[in-house]
Amino acid sequence: MDIHIATAGLKDAEELALRDKHISRKELESCLALGRIYLAKEGDKLIGWLRYGLFWDNTPFLNMLYVMKEHRGRGCGSKLLTYWEEQMAAKGYTVVMTSTQAAEQSQQFYDKHGYQAVGGFFPHAEPYELILLKRL
Repeated sequence: MDIHIATAGLKDAEELALRDKHISRKELESCLALGRIYLAKEGDKLIGWLRYGLFWDNTPFLNMLYVMKEHRGRGCGSKLLTYWEEQMAAKGYTVVMTSTQAAEQSQQFYDKHGYQAVGGFFPHAEPYELILLKRL
């Protein structure tokens, strides 16, 4: 079955709130209202999502890219990322950013998609976090 990507709406709040534990319900609803969450689905089944905000209030920053375990390795993450980049370019942005822990496998994923490390920091009692940037 094909993966379909679309902007999430307020109707998706319940399902996302159950799955995305990295954001408060109030902030989730704000992101939904602003159109800053994209869903990947096979038919009606949610298989992944991408959530973003704006760094410095002017640069798209990918906060969460998640694909359900049973759907990983099939290109869903790449499709979500590419879709987001296309949407950001269409809105006139020329740069996008994200971050990942230096030791995480996702660093290789972002490298493959043209992201470059531009800095990093040690969050309190956490591993080193890389800041990644891509020019669109």
